[in-house]
Amino acid sequence: MSLRTLFLASSAALALAAACTTTKDEINKTVPVYIWQRVSEDANLDTLQTQFREWRSHGVTGVCIDARNLDQIRGISARAHAEGLEYHAWVPSMLRSGLPHEWYAVNRLGESADEKPSYVDNYRFLDPANPEVQAYLLEQYTAVANIPDVDYVRLDFIRYPDVILANALSAVYGLENIYGEYAPADYCYCDRCVNTFKEQTGIDIRAVEDPSQVREWAQYRCDQLTFFVDKVTSAVHKLGKKVSVDVFPGPVSYAEHMVRQQWNQWMADMFFPMNYPNYYKQGPEWLNDVVAEEVQSAGGAPVISSLRVHRNWRNVNPDANLSSRGLMPSELSMAIHNSLANGATGICLFNGNRMDEAFWTALEEALQINY
Repeated sequence: MSLRTLFLASSAALALAAACTTTKDEINKTVPVYIWQRVSEDANLDTLQTQFREWRSHGVTGVCIDARNLDQIRGISARAHAEGLEYHAWVPSMLRSGLPHEWYAVNRLGESADEKPSYVDNYRFLDPANPEVQAYLLEQYTAVANIPDVDYVRLDFIRYPDVILANALSAVYGLENIYGEYAPADYCYCDRCVNTFKEQTGIDIRAVEDPSQVREWAQYRCDQLTFFVDKVTSAVHKLGKKVSVDVFPGPVSYAEHMVRQQWNQWMADMFFPMNYPNYYKQGPEWLNDVVAEEVQSAGGAPVISSLRVHRNWRNVNPDANLSSRGLMPSELSMAIHNSLANGATGICLFNGNRMDEAFWTALEEALQINY
């Protein structure tokens, strides 16, 4: 742990201790707080609106909702606006099922993500360089942006699969002894991408013994995501709406080499880095340096530090893998403080159904400080 991290952690502890003497009415209401929530296809709008009202009473200012179709987005976004909440329409990008086979990415072994996905069965990633994929998704995004009560189109899974897994996830999949890039999760080696790259650089990447050592090849994949995000952002901006994106931390420290997200180059309006310390076998102090990097990388765009709260924290299963865990209430205040103290514009909590009184109290304690 660096001296800077130790100093910031100590300062955070003192600030949080002082905050406990502050009344609830003195909560800092200038910090944007978002809830990220999935909903079922038959979700009741009245029930959701009641939940929105409760979240609003705890200081939540916006919601990022994984709705299933345009009609549902239309209904839920209207209910969110009725409660004074900003609405981000959560839309998956490259992670899709049931689309044409030729749209899917191909790994280094020549296997299609449609037929033999990496890690888990639903890891079916599209090829972001495929023009038909781009046209299909762009049509969907603009349709969402045209819904009156949608403030942001929020892109998730706007990436390639994890060619390098986070520490905790490596253990989950039995890949602790894999160092560097994992070939079955290295995409996209389809004919179009291979041929285009060869035309641009003269390199036949299929003939290279270790493609992970070819920097131009890594950059090519990063560029495909950048080009596509910028195309979506331009189209959404023309409709008077904005784009937010879920990204891996960093980007240089993690996102760029893990999932090809060079998101410091993207035109997006707001970044939601998924800052999950437990995925990297770290505690809340990990957020100090990570968030500082993210804020510097975003070039002035808002950075919303996304934090994962623990499911069923009162009955922790010691045998559960690290990837299923999240922050405990005793850790959440420090995680929020470390995020905001290092420049994050706001925070996002995943997910709303996990929030109980202990987590709400931790949120209130962290927001009782002027950042």
